[in-house]
Amino acid sequence: MNQTSLGFSSSRAMAGAGFMVLAGIAFAGLNVVTQWLTMKLGFPATAMAFWQYAFAFLFSLPFLRRVGLSAMRTDYPWRHVARVVLAAFGVGAWVSGLAHVPIWQAIALVMTSPFFIILGARLFLGERVGAARWAATAVGFAGAMIILEPWSDSFSWAAFLPILSALLWGASSLITKSLTSLERPETITVWLLVLLTPINGAIALSAGFTMPDGTALGFLLLAGILTVVAQYLLTLAYTVADAAYVQPFDDLKLPLNVFAGWLVFGYAPTGYLWIGAVLILGASLFIMRNEMRCERAAPATGTV
Repeated sequence: MNQTSLGFSSSRAMAGAGFMVLAGIAFAGLNVVTQWLTMKLGFPATAMAFWQYAFAFLFSLPFLRRVGLSAMRTDYPWRHVARVVLAAFGVGAWVSGLAHVPIWQAIALVMTSPFFIILGARLFLGERVGAARWAATAVGFAGAMIILEPWSDSFSWAAFLPILSALLWGASSLITKSLTSLERPETITVWLLVLLTPINGAIALSAGFTMPDGTALGFLLLAGILTVVAQYLLTLAYTVADAAYVQPFDDLKLPLNVFAGWLVFGYAPTGYLWIGAVLILGASLFIMRNEMRCERAAPATGTV
């Protein structure tokens, strides 16, 4: 019985790791497509965000048909709206960032999102942070500053856009966290799918709407497909294995995106990237292990 259980757990762990790595590859491909469209072809970032998620919405219609719009029934509509609005502006900031900065820099900076979640949890959810979390957050942001190099002559203010997207996505994640104890997963997912496209559409209209054609249309269709595939693989990873186990595999998105940027655009990251990345990744992994340790200790001590 123990051997069967062990084999089953091992297979689920392998599957979770595999799905997370595949999701990272899909996201790296999506980032390459996004940067090619916005930086090389000059397609507007706001229009890119709209069409990407509009096509992703179309590819998600089978899921919406299966769960039905009745899944949107909720007692917290404005909380859902706020969550999706923050996510939409986060997408806009991310796409705009990829239009100006190399993939390796953008992906490293957006990995500061967990630290914004920690700050937000303290400010808005009243969670206790503690010295370990504060120290890890400080180290993570120090790593971001090393990657940004605001003292360098080559510094561009556009480099702050990935950090802005991390802040907005972190705020959206906090609202999602507050909803998970109140709503079904289907309700949270359907609200996102249904609202994201019109909100992105309003943002695109305010900046001057652009219709895609030719090469741009093909790239946008590919972006929509990669968005759905990446999100689906991510969901599978968290479904078959514990989040604490698969999360370190998500950190592989940094080398995957560095490799994709070098392969397609010839971007060669500076040595400062790896110094800053080690600080960000180390702080993130420390927080994760610290949380796991606290969760294991909670039942025995009665603390949270």
